[in-house]
Amino acid sequence: METKVMNRNYRIVLLDALTLGEVSTIDKLSQWGSLEVYAKTAVHEVAERIQEADVVITNKVVLTANDLAQAKQLKLICVAATGMNNIDLKAAAEKGIPVKNVKGYSTFGVAQQTFATILSLIHRLSFLDDYVKKGNYSNGELFTYIHEEIYELKGKTIGIVGLGDIGKQVATISGAFGAEVIYFSTSGQNTNAEYTRVSWEELLSKSDIITIHAPLNEHTKGVFNYDALSKMKKTAILHNAGRGGIIIEEDLCRVLSENKIASAALDVYEHEPLPLNSCLLNASIQHKLLLTPHTAWAAKESRERLVEGILKNIEEVLNK
Repeated sequence: METKVMNRNYRIVLLDALTLGEVSTIDKLSQWGSLEVYAKTAVHEVAERIQEADVVITNKVVLTANDLAQAKQLKLICVAATGMNNIDLKAAAEKGIPVKNVKGYSTFGVAQQTFATILSLIHRLSFLDDYVKKGNYSNGELFTYIHEEIYELKGKTIGIVGLGDIGKQVATISGAFGAEVIYFSTSGQNTNAEYTRVSWEELLSKSDIITIHAPLNEHTKGVFNYDALSKMKKTAILHNAGRGGIIIEEDLCRVLSENKIASAALDVYEHEPLPLNSCLLNASIQHKLLLTPHTAWAAKESRERLVEGILKNIEEVLNK
């Protein structure tokens, strides 16, 4: 029986290593040949950097048809993420270049941060931490402070938009808190007998907390507009760890200023980084917002798992 010998002379190019941070497994990429690691890659640098590559790895750097036309020996594009909207998939297919993403690497981290932010809002942790540190507690007369209402998750209804791997993990944790779980299928195709599937109107009106874990596509873009947000409970919390374009940010700012929902926690934005002129940074609504810089996916273990997924994708394609 003939034993297949792997070619170890491939040229691997990583375009935006800075987005992965310190990950020990990155060095394993060099087992396939030469490894070129760039912290960042500007638009005008893409074509030159990939033109002699066998494998290109990108997280957020865009690969256009023009870029791919310069890559004469490209055998594989690895996306260091789940979403592949930064790749011209049609152009890649026409050139016979497979595009591989990594799924499921951040499930536990995203679900964990989901509850970290939701619980922080429910328990008013930012306000209460500030209250103590400014000396207000020390100068008070009581052993406690009960002028900011906090709530239990037990008995509350958590509505999930997007019941994929992350959504299901969020549902599992919700159950551990004693919350009721309902979900809305953005595609209309997802059915899960373990949880109650509801209509869009029911999700908005019944949920005490709505948490988004869906991709950005024709079904989800801008669905949380002013009309939809206004149909939520006035005491409701909105959380988004899916994609920024699912919520119309100006409409969210408006409903928060009009007290139509209680608060929101966002980890993703329509434009990233968040522009300094974003209404989300208006001082008048900061006490109702918890904003994080797209970090839910980025737990240390998640990033290590991501690179392992990239290694697996490279092996599957190059070791055929």
